[in-house]
Amino acid sequence: MRDRQAARDARRAREFEAFAAGASGRLLHAATLLTAEAPDANPRARRLLTLALAHTYARWDRLRGEDPYDCARQYLATRFARTTWHRYGALGRARPDPRSPLAALTPRERLVLVLRLYEGVAEEQTAALLGLPVERVHTICDRATATVLHPARPAARPANPKTALS
Repeated sequence: MRDRQAARDARRAREFEAFAAGASGRLLHAATLLTAEAPDANPRARRLLTLALAHTYARWDRLRGEDPYDCARQYLATRFARTTWHRYGALGRARPDPRSPLAALTPRERLVLVLRLYEGVAEEQTAALLGLPVERVHTICDRATATVLHPARPAARPANPKTALS
């Protein structure tokens, strides 16, 4: 009996290690995009990844045919949304790193954009995951895409007032 349990636990650990080795890079990149941290300095993203992997490991035996990557991604997204909401309010006042490609976006825009474009999650699934209407997810994704593709130009510096009056 103990031998079977030990063999089952060892198999479970090997399966999860293989999953984590294959999925952690992509999940970390998604978490880094969500937190808008620099890729080389991303403690919040690493914490999100650790929590998502721990949650997936805890559910490993109950997944029964479910995709473990989908489970980890869902937890990552919902944890990011919940943490941002509770810690920084509805608008999310965490300061993104200016080196992040998504620094100009709000946390909700980053979340929708990462799920839709980077992860390829359908609008309906994204809407269900975030508790938003599909139309709202579509609008947020369009606005975020436009912001990333066509960033606002910095305001022109006024000319020297002494030379402008001449």
